[in-house]
Amino acid sequence: MHFSLCRSLALTFTFTLVSIAAVRAQCDGWQQRVKYDMRVELDTRNHRFTGSTTLVYTNNSPDTLREVFFHLYFNAFRPGSEMDVRSRTIADPDSRVGGRIAELTKSEMGELVVERMAQGGRAVGLEPMGTVLKALLAQPLLPGKSTTLTYDFKGQVPVQIRRSGRDNAEGVAYSMAQWYPKLAEYDERGWHAYPYVGREYYGVWGDFDLSITLDSAYTVAATGVLQNPEQIGHGYPTGKKGVKRPARDKLTWRFSAKNVHDFAWAADRDFLHTIDQVPGGPVLHFFRKSDPALKETWDQLPGYMIKSFQFMNEHFGTYPWPQYSFVQGGDGGMEYPMLTLITGKRRLGSLVGVSVHESVHSWYYGVLASNEGRFAWMDEGFTEYASSEVMQELFGGDDDPHASSIEGYRGLVASGKQEAPSIHADHFKTNAAYGATAYSFGELLVHQLGAVVGEKTIDAGMLRYFDACKFKHPAPIDFERVMEKQSGLELDWYFDEWINTTRQLDYGIREVLQVGTELRITLENNGDQLMPVDLEIEMRDGAHENYHIPLSLMRGSKPAGSEAETFSTLSAWQWTDPTYTLNLPGTLANVASITLDPHHRLADMDLSNDRVELPEGAGGMVKP
Repeated sequence: MHFSLCRSLALTFTFTLVSIAAVRAQCDGWQQRVKYDMRVELDTRNHRFTGSTTLVYTNNSPDTLREVFFHLYFNAFRPGSEMDVRSRTIADPDSRVGGRIAELTKSEMGELVVERMAQGGRAVGLEPMGTVLKALLAQPLLPGKSTTLTYDFKGQVPVQIRRSGRDNAEGVAYSMAQWYPKLAEYDERGWHAYPYVGREYYGVWGDFDLSITLDSAYTVAATGVLQNPEQIGHGYPTGKKGVKRPARDKLTWRFSAKNVHDFAWAADRDFLHTIDQVPGGPVLHFFRKSDPALKETWDQLPGYMIKSFQFMNEHFGTYPWPQYSFVQGGDGGMEYPMLTLITGKRRLGSLVGVSVHESVHSWYYGVLASNEGRFAWMDEGFTEYASSEVMQELFGGDDDPHASSIEGYRGLVASGKQEAPSIHADHFKTNAAYGATAYSFGELLVHQLGAVVGEKTIDAGMLRYFDACKFKHPAPIDFERVMEKQSGLELDWYFDEWINTTRQLDYGIREVLQVGTELRITLENNGDQLMPVDLEIEMRDGAHENYHIPLSLMRGSKPAGSEAETFSTLSAWQWTDPTYTLNLPGTLANVASITLDPHHRLADMDLSNDRVELPEGAGGMVKP
């Protein structure tokens, strides 16, 4: 082949690769798609259910698929399951689970079985694998094509242990989460058919049309919008006066949910159902037991939640669905599309706190929907970050709302249990390490990034991230690229080091010298983690001088005026240099103190060398 032609093709190929990477980095990769048309009937006498599904699966990937995978989550609640074994053998078992699964009797266990499946009238081979089902397609699903699968399933609702089940500790009859055969997600890394051993989820974007038939005495709360309220009642507005619900032993509830990746519901004979409205936003539904002890706190909850949704819409992106339900149930608090299950016997602050956290998940678990197995910190941590700001808006206070994330991270490091955040959520050695990493580290990662790019930039970047990546399953590279574009800085060093390692940050003040008419301040990096540095000099007359020292790898610096106080930007600290020296006009006699990280934004592991206080009349040299 002629050299010039080879070179032209090579350049074209290189440009194509770069273009594909750029597209992926903007959250514009392909997404699989599914449509469920599902019918299910629950027998409340024996807690068993049967169902049938017509599923349309669209393969938007470049790959030909010869099998698909389903999650059968209820099978985790059986003695000997992977969840059972993990819960009994991990160093620090979750007290909600422990050995409870191993003690379940036959009538208390969970069960989910697909009885038969067909593709275009041809039988599909089924290989059950505990909480996973492998389905061997009768004909391959080609790129860009759709196929229809029909199947019947049956199951038994387990005694409530973790998230889902029947008869929870507060007496709620049914918390129906992870209850149906759920199609596993397929992305650029292939199938994600994770067994259910305790952590959270990753699902295919799609539409659900669901009919639920059960005893008419039960009130049902669910993902989606009820399509037949005039036949149901139970507190749902019919839009017509004088409409009475038909007197029947059973009712069929029809719900529709568009552009979601899961479907949950709950049911109880004693639910009290009330409704409120976010101005210009979704209808809020509240379902609680009609226990008089719950009335005072639950009556106040709607006002707080309206303000929470308004704050989130303004600062983090617009909630896209028409409704949201707060439902008493489950074993603490757990988020699902358009719905959360929360335990309800709480003081007001606790009830508002769990409701804020779980509803804020709608932005990160619900709309952005990162893979919670691989990137739990992108869901839990980002939710914690936004929730902390919502709670401060609701209850006031001038303290840093994210300070606890730094303390939680320091506690994790001090415990000796720290593991790299890039580890799959199910594979952490301890629940403590998983929890502190998903929650504290995740919140810290965003909060600390503000010290790199500036406060106004991080605020604008969070909105941009939501708008650019909603309904696209973002990965860390997507958040990184959004923040690079928003800030104009290079940030790969930050994400690479903090996500993929357990390196520790420890900057300090080595010494302060008087050299002629100048102060010579020498800083040092005693750790193996990298960050830019903020420095504050407090003068004896009360004045403050603030400086920002960028990291050379940033290829720029955050804008002045983005912090609580303005600052002067100094030359960059070369990342290879163990020390950094700055010379400033002034005398030791006029300086009261010198402080690193004056806004307490960094997860510095040794604070003892971050501040120097100078006694009156100091001269010569001062060390921490």
